[in-house]
Amino acid sequence: MKKGLSSKAFRPLSDGETYDPFVPASESPLEFTAKTLVAGIIFGILFGAANAYLGLYAGLTISTSIPVAVMTVAAFRALRVLGRESTILEANISQTIGSASSSLASGIIFTLPALFLWGLDPTLVQMTMLAMFGGLLGVLFMIPLRRFLIEREHGNLPYPEGTACAEVLVASEIGGSRAKNVFLGLGAGMAFKFLTGWLKVIRPDIKIPIPFLPKSQLMMAMSSALFGVGYILGPRIATIMVGGGLLSWLVIIPAIAIWGADRPIPLYPEQDLLIPDMEPGELWTRYIRYIGAGAVGAAGIITLIKSIPTMIESFRIGAKQLRTRVENAGITIPRTGQDLPLKVVGIGAAIIAIGMAAVPFVFGPITSFNLRLIAAILVVIFAFFFVTVSSRIVGLVGVTSNPTSGMTIATLLGTSSLFLALGFTGDVGKAAAITVGCVVAIAASIAGDTSQDLKTGFLIGATPRRQQRGELIGVLTSAVFVCLAVILLDKAYGFGGEELPAPQATLMKLVIEGIFDNALPLALVGIGAGIAVLAHILRIPPLPFAVGVYLPVKTTFTVFLGGLLRLYMEKRAASKEQGDSRREQGVLFGSGLVGGEGLLGVGIAAVVFLKGEAPEGIGFEWAGAAEPFVALAVFLALGYLFAKSAMGGRKNND
Repeated sequence: MKKGLSSKAFRPLSDGETYDPFVPASESPLEFTAKTLVAGIIFGILFGAANAYLGLYAGLTISTSIPVAVMTVAAFRALRVLGRESTILEANISQTIGSASSSLASGIIFTLPALFLWGLDPTLVQMTMLAMFGGLLGVLFMIPLRRFLIEREHGNLPYPEGTACAEVLVASEIGGSRAKNVFLGLGAGMAFKFLTGWLKVIRPDIKIPIPFLPKSQLMMAMSSALFGVGYILGPRIATIMVGGGLLSWLVIIPAIAIWGADRPIPLYPEQDLLIPDMEPGELWTRYIRYIGAGAVGAAGIITLIKSIPTMIESFRIGAKQLRTRVENAGITIPRTGQDLPLKVVGIGAAIIAIGMAAVPFVFGPITSFNLRLIAAILVVIFAFFFVTVSSRIVGLVGVTSNPTSGMTIATLLGTSSLFLALGFTGDVGKAAAITVGCVVAIAASIAGDTSQDLKTGFLIGATPRRQQRGELIGVLTSAVFVCLAVILLDKAYGFGGEELPAPQATLMKLVIEGIFDNALPLALVGIGAGIAVLAHILRIPPLPFAVGVYLPVKTTFTVFLGGLLRLYMEKRAASKEQGDSRREQGVLFGSGLVGGEGLLGVGIAAVVFLKGEAPEGIGFEWAGAAEPFVALAVFLALGYLFAKSAMGGRKNND
C-alpha cells in the first residue's frame, strides 16, 4: 500500500523530471459517478448557504474544499455497510462539486446586497442567472490556464488549500479518521449560535470602553464562526487584520473625537449631529467606513499593480501554450492531462456573452440592448483578465487571501466611469455597474477555487476534464440555493443592520454612489488610501490591514483570538509533525464552526421569514451584572473544546 503523496508533490521538478501522482495515469478507477454527484451537490448547498451568511455578517468567506472533502470521505465510508466501496478519485470529484458553491457565495455577497440597500430588490431568477454566468465564465477561462499554472508551475505555486486537500484525501485513503473534528465543529457552532441567536441568553458582543481615549471601545463579537475563521487564517493575517481594526477604534475615532470636541457644526458627511453627540458606532458609520473604503480600494489596486508582471507573463505563456496545444492536437494525452476541449471554452464564453445581452432582466432595469451588450462585453473582458490574476494569486497565498474585493472595486470603477460617460445615470447606471461587478467577482472567485481543486486533482491523479465538468455542475446546481439563502436573509433581517451589516456590499455601494452621485467625502477616502500606501511601504500586507480598518473591531478581534489560539497550539507542539497535525485538525474544527453557525443562522432566518418575527429567546439580562462574565466563560469553554479537538487529532492519524 502506498504511504502517501510523492516527495515531488512539495518541490519544483527538475528539467526532464515528471510528477508521479498517487493514482497513476495508467489506472482508471471510478471517478465521476452518481454517488459523487449527489454528495457534492448536497454538501455544496449546505456550505454555500453557510458561507453566504458568514460573508454577510463578517465580510469574510473561507475555502470549504477541505471540510467538504472530509465529510465526503465520512459519508462514503458510511455507505460501505451497503457493500459499495469508494475510490479516492470519487471523493475528489465530490469535493470539487461541493466547494464551488462557496466561491459563488463570495461573489454574490460582495455585490448584490447593494441592490437591496438601494431598494432595487433583484428577483431570484436574476440573481441565479448572474451567479451562473459568473461561475461558468470563471471555470471556462481557467481551463486553458491549467497546464501552465498547475503542471508547469508545480512547486513554484504551492496552492495551499489544494495541497492540503490532497493530503486529507490521501491520508483518508491509507488510513485514519479526520471527519470527526468537522462534525464536532458543526455541532459546537450550531450550539453556540443557538445560545446567542435563538435563546439569546448571551449578548452578541462584549464592549469595553478604554479610559483616557474619548469615544474609543474594544469590542469582541460572540461568534464561533469568526473564532474558527481566525484559526483558519492563522496568527499572521489575523494579527494584521486586528491591527487595522485597532487603528480605527483606538486611534482614528479618538482623534476625531478630540479634534471635533469644540466644533460648532457637523462634520461632513454627517448633516445633523455634532461629533461630541455621536456614539462610537455612529462615528464609525459616518467617517471610518469611508476611510476604510479608501484603504480597501487602494490596497486592492496596489495588489493588482504588483500582479501586473504576473499577468503579462501568464498571458504570454498561456498564449504560447494554446498554440502548442493546437499544433500537437493529434498527440495522445494521458488521462491525467486531459482538459475539456478549447472549443468548449470559446463557444461557452460566446453563449454566455450573448445570453447576458439578450436576456432583458439580467442587468436589472436596463432596457437598452446596446447598454446590455456593452455590459456583457465588459463582463467578458474583466472576467478573463481577473480570472488569470486570481488563479495565479491563490497559488501563492490561498483562496482565503484572494483579493476579490480589490478586483471588484477595479471593475466597478471602470464600468461606473464608462456608464457615466455614456450618459447612463441614476438607478439604471448603478444597477448595471453592480451587476457587472457581481459577475466578474464570481468569475474571479470561482477561478481561484477551481485552481485549488485542479491542484488537488494533479497531486492525486484525477482526470482534469472530469473535475472541470464537476465545477460546471457545482455552479449550476448550487447557484439557486445560495441566492435563495441571500434573499431569505434579507427578508428576515435586512442588510446593513446589526445582524447582517453586509460590509463588502456596503463598500461596493459606496464606491458606485461616489462616482454616480459625486457623494464620496474625498478627504476621508484619501486618508484611507494613504493608510494603505503606508502599510505597503512598511511591508505590511495592505489588503488584510485595510480590511481590518474597514470592519468593526469586534469582528477582527474575535478573528484575532482564533489566530492566537492557533499560534499557541503550534508553539506548544513537541515536534513539527505534531504542530502540523494541530494546525490541520484545528482547521477542520474551525471549518465546522463556520458551517454550524452559518447553517443555524440561515435556519433562524427561515423561521423569521415564515413566522414574521425572530425567536424571542430568554434574554441575556437573566444574569444581571454578571452576564458579560457568563458570556466570556462560555466563549472560553468553546476555546477549550477547540484546543482539545486540535490536540486530539494526532493520535487518530498515527
